[in-house]
Amino acid sequence: MELQAEDSTLIRNYLSGDERSLEILINRHNQRISSFIYSKVYDREITEDLFQDTFIKVIRTLKLGKYNEEGKFLPWVMRIAHNLVIDHYRKSNRMPRYEGSPEFSIFSIMQDDRLNAEKQLIQDQIQSDISDLIAELPEDQQVVLQMRMYQDMSFKEIAENTGVSINTALGRMRYALINLRKLIEQNNIVLTN
Repeated sequence: MELQAEDSTLIRNYLSGDERSLEILINRHNQRISSFIYSKVYDREITEDLFQDTFIKVIRTLKLGKYNEEGKFLPWVMRIAHNLVIDHYRKSNRMPRYEGSPEFSIFSIMQDDRLNAEKQLIQDQIQSDISDLIAELPEDQQVVLQMRMYQDMSFKEIAENTGVSINTALGRMRYALINLRKLIEQNNIVLTN
Protein backbone atom coordinates (compact mmCIF):
# COMPACT_ATOMS: atom_id res chain seq x y z
CA MET A 1 0.00 0.00 0.00
CA GLU A 2 2.83 2.45 0.86
CA LEU A 3 4.38 1.86 -2.55
CA GLN A 4 1.43 3.71 -4.12
CA ALA A 5 1.55 6.63 -1.68
CA GLU A 6 2.07 10.14 -3.04
CA ASP A 7 5.52 11.69 -2.68
CA SER A 8 4.12 14.27 -0.22
CA THR A 9 2.73 11.47 2.01
CA LEU A 10 6.05 9.65 1.94
CA ILE A 11 7.87 12.87 2.89
CA ARG A 12 5.51 13.45 5.84
CA ASN A 13 5.95 9.82 6.95
CA TYR A 14 9.74 10.13 6.69
CA LEU A 15 9.75 13.32 8.76
CA SER A 16 7.64 11.48 11.34
CA GLY A 17 10.38 8.87 11.69
CA ASP A 18 9.50 6.28 9.03
CA GLU A 19 12.86 5.62 7.32
CA ARG A 20 11.20 3.16 4.90
CA SER A 21 9.31 6.06 3.30
CA LEU A 22 12.59 7.66 2.24
CA GLU A 23 13.75 4.36 0.76
CA ILE A 24 10.52 4.14 -1.26
CA LEU A 25 11.01 7.72 -2.52
CA ILE A 26 14.60 7.03 -3.55
CA ASN A 27 13.67 3.79 -5.32
CA ARG A 28 10.73 5.46 -7.04
CA HIS A 29 12.86 8.22 -8.59
CA ASN A 30 16.23 6.42 -8.84
CA GLN A 31 16.07 5.66 -12.57
CA ARG A 32 14.94 9.12 -13.61
CA ILE A 33 17.48 11.01 -11.50
CA SER A 34 20.36 8.66 -12.31
CA SER A 35 19.62 8.89 -16.04
CA PHE A 36 19.53 12.67 -15.83
CA ILE A 37 22.89 12.84 -14.02
CA TYR A 38 24.47 10.29 -16.36
CA SER A 39 23.32 12.31 -19.37
CA LYS A 40 25.45 15.18 -18.05
CA VAL A 41 28.61 13.41 -16.85
CA TYR A 42 28.77 10.16 -18.91
CA ASP A 43 30.51 8.31 -16.08
CA ARG A 44 28.81 5.66 -13.90
CA GLU A 45 30.95 6.25 -10.79
CA ILE A 46 30.49 10.01 -10.88
CA THR A 47 26.76 9.47 -11.49
CA GLU A 48 26.51 7.28 -8.38
CA ASP A 49 28.45 9.82 -6.30
CA LEU A 50 26.30 12.73 -7.48
CA PHE A 51 23.11 10.68 -6.94
CA GLN A 52 24.15 10.01 -3.34
CA ASP A 53 25.12 13.66 -2.83
CA THR A 54 21.72 14.68 -4.21
CA PHE A 55 19.84 12.61 -1.65
CA ILE A 56 22.14 13.68 1.18
CA LYS A 57 21.18 17.27 0.34
CA VAL A 58 17.49 16.26 0.07
CA ILE A 59 17.62 14.63 3.52
CA ARG A 60 19.36 17.65 5.10
CA THR A 61 16.84 20.05 3.59
CA LEU A 62 13.90 17.91 4.71
CA LYS A 63 15.23 17.55 8.25
CA LEU A 64 15.86 21.29 8.52
CA GLY A 65 12.22 21.86 7.55
CA LYS A 66 13.20 23.95 4.54
CA TYR A 67 11.30 21.93 1.94
CA ASN A 68 8.01 23.48 0.87
CA GLU A 69 5.73 20.72 -0.46
CA GLU A 70 3.85 21.90 -3.51
CA GLY A 71 3.59 18.57 -5.33
CA LYS A 72 6.94 19.33 -6.97
CA PHE A 73 9.24 16.83 -5.26
CA LEU A 74 10.80 15.35 -8.41
CA PRO A 75 11.50 18.70 -10.15
CA TRP A 76 13.00 19.95 -6.88
CA VAL A 77 15.30 16.91 -6.63
CA MET A 78 16.23 17.25 -10.32
CA ARG A 79 17.23 20.89 -9.71
CA ILE A 80 19.44 19.78 -6.80
CA ALA A 81 21.04 17.13 -9.03
CA HIS A 82 21.56 19.69 -11.80
CA ASN A 83 23.26 22.11 -9.41
CA LEU A 84 25.52 19.34 -8.09
CA VAL A 85 26.54 18.46 -11.66
CA ILE A 86 27.48 22.10 -12.24
CA ASP A 87 29.42 22.12 -8.95
CA HIS A 88 31.19 18.91 -10.02
CA TYR A 89 32.43 20.54 -13.22
CA ARG A 90 33.49 23.68 -11.38
CA LYS A 91 35.45 21.68 -8.79
CA SER A 92 37.11 19.42 -11.33
CA ASN A 93 38.24 22.50 -13.27
CA ARG A 94 37.56 20.69 -16.55
CA MET A 95 38.09 23.72 -18.76
CA PRO A 96 40.92 22.94 -21.18
CA ARG A 97 44.12 24.91 -20.79
CA TYR A 98 46.09 26.08 -23.77
CA GLU A 99 49.66 27.22 -24.01
CA GLY A 100 50.70 29.64 -26.73
CA SER A 101 53.52 28.88 -29.16
CA PRO A 102 54.78 30.41 -32.41
CA GLU A 103 52.64 27.91 -34.37
CA PHE A 104 49.61 28.20 -32.13
CA SER A 105 47.94 31.12 -30.42
CA ILE A 106 45.14 31.05 -27.86
CA PHE A 107 43.31 33.58 -30.01
CA SER A 108 43.02 31.08 -32.84
CA ILE A 109 40.56 29.03 -30.79
CA MET A 110 38.62 31.80 -29.08
CA GLN A 111 35.65 31.25 -31.40
CA ASP A 112 35.46 27.54 -30.49
CA ASP A 113 31.83 26.71 -29.60
CA ARG A 114 32.94 24.64 -26.62
CA LEU A 115 34.39 27.76 -25.05
CA ASN A 116 31.46 30.06 -25.80
CA ALA A 117 29.76 30.67 -22.43
CA GLU A 118 26.59 32.13 -23.90
CA LYS A 119 25.99 29.10 -26.10
CA GLN A 120 26.67 26.81 -23.14
CA LEU A 121 24.09 28.65 -21.03
CA ILE A 122 21.55 28.31 -23.84
CA GLN A 123 22.37 24.62 -24.20
CA ASP A 124 21.98 24.12 -20.43
CA GLN A 125 18.59 25.85 -20.53
CA ILE A 126 17.47 23.66 -23.42
CA GLN A 127 18.52 20.54 -21.49
CA SER A 128 16.67 21.80 -18.43
CA ASP A 129 13.52 22.50 -20.49
CA ILE A 130 13.70 19.03 -22.04
CA SER A 131 14.11 17.39 -18.62
CA ASP A 132 11.09 19.31 -17.30
CA LEU A 133 9.02 18.26 -20.33
CA ILE A 134 10.08 14.62 -20.01
CA ALA A 135 8.99 14.69 -16.35
CA GLU A 136 5.44 15.54 -17.56
CA LEU A 137 5.17 12.38 -19.71
CA PRO A 138 3.53 9.20 -18.44
CA GLU A 139 6.12 7.13 -16.55
CA ASP A 140 6.24 4.25 -19.07
CA GLN A 141 7.05 6.74 -21.85
CA GLN A 142 9.66 8.50 -19.69
CA VAL A 143 11.47 5.25 -18.97
CA VAL A 144 11.67 4.24 -22.64
CA LEU A 145 12.73 7.72 -23.74
CA GLN A 146 15.47 7.96 -21.11
CA MET A 147 16.80 4.47 -21.84
CA ARG A 148 16.92 5.22 -25.56
CA MET A 149 18.16 8.81 -25.53
CA TYR A 150 20.32 9.01 -22.41
CA GLN A 151 21.52 5.43 -22.00
CA ASP A 152 21.77 4.66 -25.72
CA MET A 153 19.95 1.34 -25.33
CA SER A 154 18.55 -0.57 -28.29
CA PHE A 155 14.81 -1.25 -28.38
CA LYS A 156 15.60 -4.92 -27.74
CA GLU A 157 17.48 -3.96 -24.55
CA ILE A 158 14.68 -1.61 -23.54
CA ALA A 159 12.12 -4.38 -24.06
CA GLU A 160 14.17 -6.79 -21.94
CA ASN A 161 14.72 -4.25 -19.15
CA THR A 162 11.09 -3.16 -18.97
CA GLY A 163 9.51 -6.58 -19.52
CA VAL A 164 7.52 -5.59 -22.61
CA SER A 165 7.67 -6.53 -26.29
CA ILE A 166 9.84 -4.61 -28.74
CA ASN A 167 6.68 -3.31 -30.44
CA THR A 168 5.39 -1.97 -27.11
CA ALA A 169 8.74 -0.27 -26.45
CA LEU A 170 8.65 1.27 -29.96
CA GLY A 171 5.06 2.41 -29.41
CA ARG A 172 5.93 4.03 -26.09
CA MET A 173 8.83 5.86 -27.71
CA ARG A 174 6.57 7.04 -30.55
CA TYR A 175 3.95 8.33 -28.10
CA ALA A 176 6.65 9.95 -25.94
CA LEU A 177 7.91 11.92 -28.96
CA ILE A 178 4.39 12.89 -30.02
CA ASN A 179 3.56 14.04 -26.48
CA LEU A 180 6.85 15.95 -26.22
CA ARG A 181 6.03 17.84 -29.42
CA LYS A 182 2.61 18.73 -28.02
CA LEU A 183 4.14 19.94 -24.74
CA ILE A 184 6.72 22.02 -26.63
CA GLU A 185 3.95 23.69 -28.65
CA GLN A 186 1.69 24.21 -25.61
CA ASN A 187 4.48 25.82 -23.61
CA ASN A 188 5.89 27.82 -26.57
CA ILE A 189 9.36 26.46 -25.88
CA VAL A 190 12.16 27.12 -28.36
CA LEU A 191 14.68 24.28 -28.41
CA THR A 192 17.32 25.78 -30.64
CA ASN A 193 20.31 27.98 -30.02
